[in-house]
Amino acid sequence: MPATSAVPLLRRVTPGRWAALAWCAGLLFTVLLRIRLPGQEQAEVFRGVVFLRWDGLTMLALATALALRGSALLGRRPAAGLGHLLAAAVVGSTPLGVNAIPLAQYLAVDVALYAIAAARPRKESERAVLLAAGVLLGHLGVRLLSGWSVGTTTALAVLSTTCVAWLLGRAAHQTRSHTEETRTRAAERAVTDERLRIAREMHDTVAHSIGIVALQAGAARLVIDKRPDLAREALDEIEAASRETLAGLRRMLGALRTADEPAAPADASAGPPLPERPGLADLDRLAETTGAAGVRVAVRRVGAPRPLPPDLDLSAFRVLQESVTNVVRHSGADTCTVTVDHRDPDVLALTVEDPGPGPGRAPVRGGGRAGTGSGYGLVGMRERVGLLHGEFTAEPRPGGGFRVTARLPLPSGATPA
Repeated sequence: MPATSAVPLLRRVTPGRWAALAWCAGLLFTVLLRIRLPGQEQAEVFRGVVFLRWDGLTMLALATALALRGSALLGRRPAAGLGHLLAAAVVGSTPLGVNAIPLAQYLAVDVALYAIAAARPRKESERAVLLAAGVLLGHLGVRLLSGWSVGTTTALAVLSTTCVAWLLGRAAHQTRSHTEETRTRAAERAVTDERLRIAREMHDTVAHSIGIVALQAGAARLVIDKRPDLAREALDEIEAASRETLAGLRRMLGALRTADEPAAPADASAGPPLPERPGLADLDRLAETTGAAGVRVAVRRVGAPRPLPPDLDLSAFRVLQESVTNVVRHSGADTCTVTVDHRDPDVLALTVEDPGPGPGRAPVRGGGRAGTGSGYGLVGMRERVGLLHGEFTAEPRPGGGFRVTARLPLPSGATPA
């Protein structure tokens, strides 16, 4: 059972850092356009009068400071961060001698718009894109009112990139929301399916107990006059079965059976079939079955075994069975250890550990493990243990591999066998 994979490098870069990188890239591009590079007779763009003067350099330094400050604020206060970046775009365009804000000075704003649209609510992202468009149009309006020339085409091109950045951010936001909603529904469905399975097994256990009660009651009625001692034994059996069934129902009160589901198809490599209501006594057969699938299971029993209520015995076996199945399907390990600890008189402790992928084997991606894939096997085990008021953990081992542990409280009166 592999540990959670590392986050890709590009995802570790925050939106604020992307915005800062975009500003630095745009500033470098702006400088390169205004100097003569090797192989050129002259610079691509006319250099403004104040571009290399102290006042022009001061404005560029001030714009850079605003941009870096806005990038730092983008993660915590998106609106304030965007405002700083817009101010930087306007201030940084002033010493360039241009008639509209260039695209290079708006790259950081586009990055900020994408980040806001992807992570923030729709209304907040709409306010952000309207503010960005308003700054572009306001810059043109000020120049027109002042009688200066305006670069309408340049402004429209920058406005188009702004809208595209916002639309891409909204698309990413909707995709993420849909994925989260799908994952939540699938997890809820997995919990419901596991509850139905538990309820169905509990129904079978109760039906079996009630059958025993009916048989014992009939036997007691037949011998109550001639053999009172046998009738008394039958009544004792009825009382014990009834108490055990009621205790099991009390523990499983949260799982209500509402529908039957078809049984899962059998695995062709499963080996000998398990009984319909298996328990911890069938662990050796489970180990034999798993060995046929290529994973050797070592079963360790610690402490003196004790008789368990049928529902608790079944749930303990199901937890171990699902954990071993995860080892076979997802870990790439060729061995695992199953430990059943009876030493605590009040708690049954279960542990399944695997060392991780063996030589020449690799973990299966997308398996039902914590941190990878759906993890609905773990959801079912956690739900089953939770219904018994127990404790469940599933986590990577420090030295590699994976460990699943469950602690199931025992009812009072369960004495060692």
